[in-house]
Amino acid sequence: MNRAIRALVAIDPAVDHGLVKAALPMDEDVDVVAMVDGYGGVREASLRNGNDVLIVACAAGSEDGAVALVDESRRQHPDRPVIVLSQGAPNGLVKRIFSAGADDIGTLPLAPEQLRFMIDKAFTRRDVPAGGDGTPLAEKHMVVVLGPKGGTGKTLTACNLAVKLAEDGERTVLIDLDLQFGDVGLALGMKPDRTIYDLATAPGTIDADKIEGYLTEHSSGLMVLMAPARPDQAAAIGVEFLAEMYRALRERFQHIIVDTPPGFTPEVIASVDVSTDIVLVGMLDTLSLKNTRLGLETLELMAYPQEDVTLVLNRSDSRVGLNHSDVANIVGRAPDTLIPSDRDIPLSVNESAPVVQSKPKSEAARAFSSLAARFQPQAAPTTTTNGAAEGRRLLRKRG
Repeated sequence: MNRAIRALVAIDPAVDHGLVKAALPMDEDVDVVAMVDGYGGVREASLRNGNDVLIVACAAGSEDGAVALVDESRRQHPDRPVIVLSQGAPNGLVKRIFSAGADDIGTLPLAPEQLRFMIDKAFTRRDVPAGGDGTPLAEKHMVVVLGPKGGTGKTLTACNLAVKLAEDGERTVLIDLDLQFGDVGLALGMKPDRTIYDLATAPGTIDADKIEGYLTEHSSGLMVLMAPARPDQAAAIGVEFLAEMYRALRERFQHIIVDTPPGFTPEVIASVDVSTDIVLVGMLDTLSLKNTRLGLETLELMAYPQEDVTLVLNRSDSRVGLNHSDVANIVGRAPDTLIPSDRDIPLSVNESAPVVQSKPKSEAARAFSSLAARFQPQAAPTTTTNGAAEGRRLLRKRG
């Protein structure tokens, strides 16, 4: 959008108007065309002023009106993003608001830069033109690899997935978003000259050409953006920077793979919000499976489509007193991909060589290859180690 984004703001009378005004971005890129007291005058104000995004501010006791307004807005203006601001904890509101069709929800008080980021995210989700490399966005994937509990094999999964895609000729970039303790460089046997910290602190704007200068190439052809060299450098990487970086990377790469730290940090949430797919990694033990279930429930609260979440079970054939039916009972769904307890995996880790490269015919490599096939365009159906058919994954469409 070349002109300023026109924002229409509807404020429930019970909301502190000062908090709403303090949250509104005051820059040349966002133009607040009208502020409406209550929800009844939104339609008239919309017709009179025209707008690109609707911002709804609600308070305790006015949730029903806010949900109804979001639902009506989505039916009448399906292409217009809707952002909800809640005065007070929105815990009971989140699922209803997202189900009604809202693009995002925040809690007042809110800094203007945070609301601006939410607006940018909403429009990023609706981008449908081809990227700068000519590949339609519907054939691109941004895959965020999550492991709510540490030590599940999340980095192992991210590295093997990314390397396999690169070896298959897909232009792929791997981002190490474990900003304090990232191990992607160690897992791939790479020592970078530049990291994501250097990119974030470099002067000037973020674009695809600039980012290329901070990437390190792996022998597979995979491009890697490494985590900061020191934990204290993590503070330099904020959610606004990530939004710009991901937007630029989508212009250049078919696949963006993001390795994350344990838990739902602000950086992880920002990455999930603009992703097309999630790979959730768990292990065959009760603590890991409990956290995996909580991870799925958190994604559901964020209105993330469950069909776009791939559940990976690492060390799936371990003899620990649990079977795959126990997994389904604890987590609530069966795993999509099973990674076996193959001795080639620790050997490959110690050698800093992904198993899909070092032992391509091993059971583990075949499992990771079947995972990669889920994200490849025109991929023929493949079979995972549990016999489930897997085919091509399409870009998810929210709203």
